[in-house]
Formats: sequence, C-alpha cells, structure tokens
Amino acid sequence: MTKKVSKLQRACLRNPVKVLVSSKYSTVDTLKEEWYFVPADYKDCYLVHVLNELPGSMTMIFVWTCESTRLLALTLRNLGFKALSISGQMSQDKRLGALNKFKAKEFNILICTDVASRGLDIQGVDVVMNYDIPMNSKDYVHRVGRTARAGQSGYAVSFVNQYESLWFKMIEALLGKEIPVRTADADEILILREHISDSKRIALMKLKEDGGHKRRRKTEDEYEEEEEAPRGRRKPRSFKKSKGRR
Repeated sequence: MTKKVSKLQRACLRNPVKVLVSSKYSTVDTLKEEWYFVPADYKDCYLVHVLNELPGSMTMIFVWTCESTRLLALTLRNLGFKALSISGQMSQDKRLGALNKFKAKEFNILICTDVASRGLDIQGVDVVMNYDIPMNSKDYVHRVGRTARAGQSGYAVSFVNQYESLWFKMIEALLGKEIPVRTADADEILILREHISDSKRIALMKLKEDGGHKRRRKTEDEYEEEEEAPRGRRKPRSFKKSKGRR
C-alpha cells in the first residue's frame, strides 16, 4: 500500500480491516503427497502398480505432450483400465465430451496435458498423478490442485526418473518442504513389465495404423470416436505376485 492510498484510507474509511495475502505457493493440508524414484524405462510399471492399489478412484494423469495422452490412454485401455484422454489437439466439443464422460464416471482415468490443470470445472477427483514432472514448478501446484478441493481429502503422486530429479527438487523448494518418497516391490514391478510392454506395443501399432504423428493420420475427432467406442467391461489386471509364472 502506497503512502497516498494509506492517507486516503484514513480519511475515508472507518475501522478498516487490512487483509494480507501470501504470494507463497503451497498445497492444502488435506492433500497427501508422495513420489517414486523410477528408472525411465519402468515408469509405466510404477504407474500401473499405483493404479492397481487405487481401484475405481477418479484419477487425473498429467503428461507433457498430446501424443503421450493418446499412447498412455490406449496402453491402459489394453490393460483393462477405463481411461480416456484430452488434449489441445482435440476440438472443443470433443474435449467437453471427454470431460463429461469422466465427470459421469463412465471412465475413471483421465490422461491430459497441462491444458486441464487450470480453468476447468472438474469435481470429485480423488487422485492426481504426475506421470511427467512439470518443468515449471508452479504447474505442479495447479495440477495437484485438481484434488483435495473444498476441504476434501486427496492424493497426489509423482513418478520421477533420473532426468527429472532436478525439476522435482525445484518443486520442493517452491513449496518449502520435502515430499515423502515411496518404494515398490521390485519383483512385482518386474512381473508388470512384460504385460505392460505388450500392451504398449499394441497401442503403438494402433497409432501407426492411424497414420502416426506426421504422415497420413485420422483427425483427433475420428480417433476419439474409436477410442471411446464400447469394448466391454474388463477387470483391470492386478498382476499379483504368485508362485507360478503367468
């Protein structure tokens, strides 16, 4: 407040109340935050491991690129998860259609870019997953702010590989705290590896059939119509560790 404004306040106002708003970035107390340190090639395995631990949770998964939203959505659908994607490459009608399906709980997993981290009215999100760590630390706050809203509890988990660790440290510095780290059973991750690799290979083949990223390709609208077509309800695979080989 400048001196002129202060003088005007004293001259014109009776019993004024001064409200100070902190500019520091923070997350709410009802949000539980954790992270995994993962090898880059095993990030999909850790993602599925956590999804298996949280069946049915309304989950938003953030990635860097539009292409990654499509690939990850197809991979998870091949594994039996009810996942769909939204990105800036989709028409507004298609984005709204996908959001409405997510809100109606027809799908409980939404893979998206930072286009969905702010400005969208999405209620009832239980979990936010940072599949790709945001390069801008403030984007982390916007992403995890999709859950734990209006006093509700929420969970945010980040998958940090060896190339993203510096960015994550910058996020912790912005928040002024250390986020607890978690580990997963190595044997279970290895069991997941084979099944997920097959599902991702099939997803890549599907994208290639649709024209890939640069040569002849279907429009995003056509792709979404196929992606959201009913495929029957399959139970997501848990891939529990067992004595025999699956």
